[in-house]
Amino acid sequence: MRVALAICAFMALGAPSIADDYPSRPVRLVLGFTAGGPTDIPARFLAERLSVALGKPVVVENKPGAGAMLAALDVLSRPRDGHDLLLCTYFDAVNTLLYRNVKYKLSDIVGISLIAKYSYAVAVSNVIPAQSLRELIDYTKANPNRVNYGHPGAGSTQNLLAKKLEKLTGMKMTAIPYKGTPEAMQEVIAGRTHVMISPPLAVVPLYETRQVKVLAVTGAERMASMPHIPTLNESGIPLAAYAWLGVCAGAGTPASVVDMLNSRVGEIVSSADYRALVERSGSVAVSSTPQAFQEVIEQTANDAAPIFREFGVQLD
Repeated sequence: MRVALAICAFMALGAPSIADDYPSRPVRLVLGFTAGGPTDIPARFLAERLSVALGKPVVVENKPGAGAMLAALDVLSRPRDGHDLLLCTYFDAVNTLLYRNVKYKLSDIVGISLIAKYSYAVAVSNVIPAQSLRELIDYTKANPNRVNYGHPGAGSTQNLLAKKLEKLTGMKMTAIPYKGTPEAMQEVIAGRTHVMISPPLAVVPLYETRQVKVLAVTGAERMASMPHIPTLNESGIPLAAYAWLGVCAGAGTPASVVDMLNSRVGEIVSSADYRALVERSGSVAVSSTPQAFQEVIEQTANDAAPIFREFGVQLD
């Protein structure tokens, strides 16, 4: 028995780690939204720095559609060896609840690291005369069925926040879905879409150039990039919400690869350049252990389930 144990121990010590041979080819970072949006910009920064850190190209691929589910299905259909990664968001945590015929389980996704968190901004077209959230509420009530809002898909945080806002205030707006935030915000600028609850990365530059108005933010605290914009709570609405971004892989990806990627991603997220990129636009750079991120993913799904039931949100 001692001889057998000694041989096993020798083999374990002498065997190379799977991570020693990783990556053996270019790595894909797939995201379920269009180029230029609030997920795309940090993803491309991350890919550029990961390319250097890993010694192999890391290529961003945009696969919008079905509430980001096409991107998840793409990654999960590939060998789970760390060469196909997912820039994951709230959608990836809730799509198994949202879609009746989803082809994967939440347990098929494994978190590697968070990379950012942010609250949302309530952006309003300049064609709407309201200068505060209370004025928007009053204007909407005075003009029933004439105010609409954009969102990136049924069941999205923005869609549910708008529904919550309507329920809490008595507002009635018409929902207009878009493939991504950039397209929706262009419609807000043009005045064809009136309201958009949007990630700050897409709003702050437009707000600074006065192409849109921002009437409130959804966090518990004001954004550093727009310090004079009140929170929903300060505006008399007892509602708060945040979002997150992270890097995920398919369950079954070797632990040594997950740990190595977690370390590399953490180094990038903690860099001054990355922090400046996301904080300039109202987000906060944050990394995590794989275990802590997995808990965030699971808690997001648990929190969304009763809201989906409340509003009867489910898709085929």
